[in-house]
Amino acid sequence: MGLVKNLSFALVGAGFLVAAAAAQAMALTLTYDRSIGEAGFGPGQLFVPQGIAVDSQGNTLIANGRGINPADRTSNYDIGHKIEIFNPSGQYIGAIGSGGTGPGQFDEPTTVDFNPVTGDLYAGDVRNNRINQYDSQGNFIRDFANGQFTPLVNDRLFFGPSGVTFDKDGNFYVGDFNGERILKYTSDGQPLGVIGGTRGTAPGEFQGVAGIRISPVSGNIFVADQYNNRVQVLDPNGNPLLAFGSAGSGPGQLLQPIGIEVDEEENVYVADSINSRVQVFDKNGNFLTSFGENARDASGNPVPPPALTGPPFGDPLDLAPGRFNWTGGTTLKDGKLYVGDFFQGRVQVLNVVKDGATKVPEPASLLGLGLLAIGATTTTLRKKQQKTATALKA
Repeated sequence: MGLVKNLSFALVGAGFLVAAAAAQAMALTLTYDRSIGEAGFGPGQLFVPQGIAVDSQGNTLIANGRGINPADRTSNYDIGHKIEIFNPSGQYIGAIGSGGTGPGQFDEPTTVDFNPVTGDLYAGDVRNNRINQYDSQGNFIRDFANGQFTPLVNDRLFFGPSGVTFDKDGNFYVGDFNGERILKYTSDGQPLGVIGGTRGTAPGEFQGVAGIRISPVSGNIFVADQYNNRVQVLDPNGNPLLAFGSAGSGPGQLLQPIGIEVDEEENVYVADSINSRVQVFDKNGNFLTSFGENARDASGNPVPPPALTGPPFGDPLDLAPGRFNWTGGTTLKDGKLYVGDFFQGRVQVLNVVKDGATKVPEPASLLGLGLLAIGATTTTLRKKQQKTATALKA
């Protein structure tokens, strides 16, 4: 991908940049490849897939939902609460973990990822308030960060460990969703430091640290700042560099971004959850492309997310390629983007197609991002969206 030329910036605070205009960026498109999984509670079926990883053999690992007892919403360890494994052809071949509170068990697994240095698998374990670590064969090694994640707060339905990622040395980073911070550990779970920790809209402040990814190029940290409806970019030491996105449904706008990925050109792929799509930006926050739309019923009306009191599936399901009922967890591997279709019990796999010979103009109007004005939205619609955000569920 070529350099973006004639890009101007507005300085907001010390060393913090907000994209203000753009000229051109290389062309990139997403196309549908296939789907993995189906909705249900049986072996190999999925409900609310929250985290996705692909191993060195091409197997897809999916963190599968939190089973609950409808009467009192306590955990039902007989369904979900594990990491489901599908082979490269999409066939179900087994699982890692099980429901419970013991070593290697889960009470709601979230984001999963492989350590690029050791090959070990790490997974967030929400209600057990910890990280579970396994070897590349799925054997439990240890848990760590026990009790380090901020509990539930009044205006949110989700808490605990959110996004996970690694730096080039194999150090582990995990989002503390309600703590508005990122915790850093060695590969064997020894604490190394904290990034962030303040709730707000200013540079370096967060409202719901969701997905996080470290660039393989620069080491910069890319964060889906969920309730601020933006992406923040931090340097390797955690200092804020850039933010892009604003609340809305237009090109380049976001409604509660969750999953985030960064490729070798530092293009940024964002699961724009409530908008039921994926958007792609270049490293400077310039909008490149979008893929996906809301699931529809027989009359063409958008299918809403499920109520908290019902099954965790949209009604009806719309399994046409590119139709989502909220996008969520993501991973990027070998030119394929894997995207959780939250309330349709599947993962959609997309081809990342790059055209290094073609340039496309980028409208400056999409990139006038009034970052510091972005705060918690107070409209009735926003409140309803947060209440129904079972993608990040209690």
